[in-house]
Amino acid sequence: MNHEKTNTNILHQPRSVYAVAFACVVAFMGIGLVDPILPSIATNLHASHSQVELLFTSYFAVMAIAMLGTGWISSRIGTKKTLLVGLALVVVFASLAGTSNTVAQLVGFRGGWGLGNSLFAATALSAIVGAASGGVASAIILYEAALGLGLASGPLLGGELGALSWRAPFFGTAALMAIGFIAIVTLLKDSPKPQRKTSLAEPFKALRHPGLRTVAFTALFYNFGFFTLLAFAPFPLALGVHQLGYVFFGWGAMLAVFSVVVAPRLRARTGTVPLLGGALLTFAALLLVMGIAVGSQAVLIAAVLVGGALIGLVNTVLTEALMNVAPDIDRPVASAAYSFVRFGGGAVAPWLAGKLSENGNDALPFYVAAGVVALSVAPLVLGRRAIAHVDGVEEAPAPVMTSAVLLAIDASPDAERITAEAARIALLRNRPVHVVHVQETDVVGDAAIALETGADARALLQARVDQLRKAGVTADGELLQSTGRHGDVATQISASATAAGASVIVLGRGDATELVTRDAPANVLVVA
Repeated sequence: MNHEKTNTNILHQPRSVYAVAFACVVAFMGIGLVDPILPSIATNLHASHSQVELLFTSYFAVMAIAMLGTGWISSRIGTKKTLLVGLALVVVFASLAGTSNTVAQLVGFRGGWGLGNSLFAATALSAIVGAASGGVASAIILYEAALGLGLASGPLLGGELGALSWRAPFFGTAALMAIGFIAIVTLLKDSPKPQRKTSLAEPFKALRHPGLRTVAFTALFYNFGFFTLLAFAPFPLALGVHQLGYVFFGWGAMLAVFSVVVAPRLRARTGTVPLLGGALLTFAALLLVMGIAVGSQAVLIAAVLVGGALIGLVNTVLTEALMNVAPDIDRPVASAAYSFVRFGGGAVAPWLAGKLSENGNDALPFYVAAGVVALSVAPLVLGRRAIAHVDGVEEAPAPVMTSAVLLAIDASPDAERITAEAARIALLRNRPVHVVHVQETDVVGDAAIALETGADARALLQARVDQLRKAGVTADGELLQSTGRHGDVATQISASATAAGASVIVLGRGDATELVTRDAPANVLVVA
């Protein structure tokens, strides 16, 4: 439980935070930047649909492979250097993309861009959280703002600059990223290197976990539909560069809103598997409608907007499921394995969509995508037992202690003082103490950050257990997992209190305190 209560204005941040946030905006722009200029590139470089779609294929194929090594790199050179290497690669390859004279050159340079973006994306959220003042919550809000602004403005920038020349969006992105590079070099302090170095084999080993495999292969089939819509829809829309920019601006805005605001609330109401299954089948139906009505601009525009909402919803829920499904696997390793698999679907879909349409049948790519997305429900059904625990606390074993004092601790400086108060109460009542610590992961869209490593969480828990035992109190500890929603944290604490037969819960003041106090199965003592 690491979120700290703060009254700090989220806008009162170090300049380094704004430097990283600016670079995040530009990085997220790259997702939809090329959509408005795809038809223009095809015309000017005399390329077929499938050749132009290789811009997406090379980008996501390189990202898929590179994600396997981002943890290996960042654990050796640190967050800041990893960020800067990623930014430098984007600047270089975006610039080279603007100089391309053949589609083959452009495809190759987009692959280099994907390599840079994978390094940046893997460390940007942790860099903002590490540099922000005012607690984790304010940092996450800034990242969310960067996500929304980047997704929405990317197509607008591509449309506006693309009206001048198809090369201009690439040069514009390179220039903006160069500004971000200089700002981060100047303003962002070096962060300590992780104590544990990640091996290249760990993501492959992680895929042995049945729950992680279930989520990853669901994402593989789903991403085929996601990137078919993103990469191919500009062709049958048959709009000008400006108009395509406006349409995909709406797509990005819908994606951001549903990813950040709507998805967590719906998941809390319905549960992960029902929400995912319904959203995936709805997305498959939407792609089917796009194929049937491929000749109607109005239907396609509406479908692109609705598609943005569904994509934002599914991206977030899949990432939350990933963070909960394998608590015994380090979060960065699980994320790398997941990204490797899911970007495989993203890499194949654009090229295949272009190839299927070259006989003049623009409906066929949408029909195929609808079928593949429908298949994404199969891993959910077949692996439902492996992911059944992602929505809550697993059934607890018989309590080890009865009538215990339950102590919920976090990483705040007050943890030692709160533990001392729990020891006092336990000695007065002659009761044991059951210590719990919730290791949280925050999810923003399809990005996630573990707010502390598993080793740090275990060390924190053990320190408080040792403190209690030195005070003469019988004590044990339990490490719980949450994806950062305070309602889930409160649920975890209450369930653990029930399992331990707790007569009183002791905790400090924080974001989850009010929820624990309201729903707890025992008396609650809040140590101010």
